[in-house]
Amino acid sequence: MIVVRELTKRYGSTLALDKLSFEVQPGVVTGFLGPNGAGKSTALRILVSLDHPTSGEALIGNRRYDQIHRPMHEVGAVLDAGAAHPGRTAFHHLESLARSNGIGKARVKAVLEKVGLESVAHKRLGGFSLGMRQRLGIAGALLGDPAVILLDEPVNGLDASGIRWIRSTLRSLAAEGRTVLLSSHLMSEMALTVDHVLIIGRGRLLKATSMEEMRDRFARDVLVRTPRAGELATILTGLGASVTSDGGEELVVVGVDAVTIGGAAAAAAIPLHGLTPRAATLEDVYLELTNDAAEYRAAPEKAA
Repeated sequence: MIVVRELTKRYGSTLALDKLSFEVQPGVVTGFLGPNGAGKSTALRILVSLDHPTSGEALIGNRRYDQIHRPMHEVGAVLDAGAAHPGRTAFHHLESLARSNGIGKARVKAVLEKVGLESVAHKRLGGFSLGMRQRLGIAGALLGDPAVILLDEPVNGLDASGIRWIRSTLRSLAAEGRTVLLSSHLMSEMALTVDHVLIIGRGRLLKATSMEEMRDRFARDVLVRTPRAGELATILTGLGASVTSDGGEELVVVGVDAVTIGGAAAAAAIPLHGLTPRAATLEDVYLELTNDAAEYRAAPEKAA
């Protein structure tokens, strides 16, 4: 498990992290979200001992990363997909990482095959696309078969098939009981990939919730289609709901859930042609929570 307690980091007069605390549990994919300058990269760098906190602690399995002997066996991390010498081949890059942690060549070949790079294993990295470098970074993270995976923007540069691949890979790793933490700016992709979200802004935790809880808590309304819209609207209003009609067969209902609406319609023998609960998207919730924490904002467009 990853545990971050009261983590504070100052760079001179700049406060990058402000008593940040959170936990990341095994068996789920956790998304780490926040606007530019929120402190995500700083927190990840402290987790792998590339930076040291001003105060507080960041622990992986009850230890700091720099206290772990042969850390690749316990933690696989990709914070920069481009951090590999362009003159090396993919195989030699991974082999050097493996050797530093007592990992054999057979495992290097295995992870290259796992990420789909076996055909370019002996090509130099200078000719790799960003998507290929992302795959290579993930291969490096998996070298030691670690229980904890940390990834910063893992889908940058990947095409549609690559994005689907990384999504299924992360979910399968979590299903094996591993702890998976990834940051990304792609809200639509995070909504499909993660089970739990940590949203930070200005170095502080703004929200920690499961995707299921978020969908329930930020439910907006229910879209109903019925040929007897007026009659159903009257019934639902009597149940305390707020009902808006388009003048035809559609109703937008707030204040009661889909189960209640379906039950009321059945009791009155009113046919339903559609019953669709609608909730805020992850992007909606993210933007609402981080509105005051955004570091940069474009000026609003002026009316012509």
